[in-house]
Amino acid sequence: MRTYKRRYWQAAVAAAGAGVLLTTTACGGGSNDDGTITLVIDTFGVFGYEELFEKYEADNPNITIEERNLTDLNATYVPQLQQNIAAGDGAGDIVAIEEGILQQYYLGQGDAFVDLAEYGAADQEQNYLPWKWELGKDPDGRLLGLGTDIGGMSMCYNVDLFEDAGLPTDRDEVGASWETWDDFIKVGQEFRDADTGASFVSTVTPYFNTMNAQGGTHTFFDPDNNLVADSNPVVTDSWKLAETLSEEGLSANLAMWSDEWNAGIQGNVFATLPCPAWMLGHVESTAGDAGRDKWDIASVPGEGGNWGGSWLSVTTQSEHPEEAAKLAIFLSSPEGQLGAWNAANNLPSSPEVLDDPAVSEFERDYFNNAPVGQIYGETAKELEPVYYGINNAQVAEEFRKAMEAMEQGQLSPDEAWGQANDGAKRAAGE
Repeated sequence: MRTYKRRYWQAAVAAAGAGVLLTTTACGGGSNDDGTITLVIDTFGVFGYEELFEKYEADNPNITIEERNLTDLNATYVPQLQQNIAAGDGAGDIVAIEEGILQQYYLGQGDAFVDLAEYGAADQEQNYLPWKWELGKDPDGRLLGLGTDIGGMSMCYNVDLFEDAGLPTDRDEVGASWETWDDFIKVGQEFRDADTGASFVSTVTPYFNTMNAQGGTHTFFDPDNNLVADSNPVVTDSWKLAETLSEEGLSANLAMWSDEWNAGIQGNVFATLPCPAWMLGHVESTAGDAGRDKWDIASVPGEGGNWGGSWLSVTTQSEHPEEAAKLAIFLSSPEGQLGAWNAANNLPSSPEVLDDPAVSEFERDYFNNAPVGQIYGETAKELEPVYYGINNAQVAEEFRKAMEAMEQGQLSPDEAWGQANDGAKRAAGE
């Protein structure tokens, strides 16, 4: 049964969320009466795999691919994956592992995944950036995941709203106007004072996430997996940025991935949005034809950084680990990464593909012909991995809830900071 789904990073509405969790607990693929094999792959967001699935099935007529996609990583995908892994049943043959939950599974629950080196993946190392390859291993050197994309970083901005506010609209001038996050705040204040009727940012959370990913070797947890959220300058400085955006009245207070947030993209309700490479597909699909040329892409304040990126793993629940491993190798190969780039502009983790003119010379016409291959590709090879910790996803969710309560006026900044860190301690088991 072929069940490809379009992957858009939209939040599952509350009423549907529980239903999604109930309807995706069926076990992975298996053998069919006609002798063919169905492989189930669990994904989130926008992976750009539809045409790759079709090609693989054409080249392997004994294989049928069923994709199960959940739209919101933290609210739906992570809890569902954790439930299925803990139960030892219900996970796909292949599951996508996002960077923020990498340590949780590869360090904490590595026995849930097969060693892909046993199925021919050991000779694929040259296809990946060195750090991407190494992060796919557990402490014993078992190869548990093959890298797909990396996030990279830029800032999307609404050209019409910048023009209305009397701000520069040329992408180089925009980037030069906010070399630091303090500069970004100043530009936001100018935008606010121009009284365009729109807000400078949609919500403070993605700005916290962006700055948090720029700051060094780790965020909420140090490399020894000690919780340091309340003392790590990376986290405290990122929180201060979120607090300032809120206190200065620069936020539209639209929860990220909510229906209202998506409507804000469509309706020009806010002027900026941090845009790792995978976000571009969401902006385009959400804003639609009416949004063409209304958004452009500039450099992000601070030191570049990476937000997002995934690995593909084969679960020990799979009845067909060899076939699943071959599919994972194909999807994460240079051919697969180029296909995902062409479909969704997911930034490759393959040096070969990053150098391909299809990437390095690519301009995205939807965003005023922005040279996205150049914007993201220039820094991609210089990115360094950030240690997130085994309970990163749970801690990040506590910080998200506290930040949203702060910007909605339900908690003071001090109260929100306290709530975030109290929740982080519970999530970390302290």
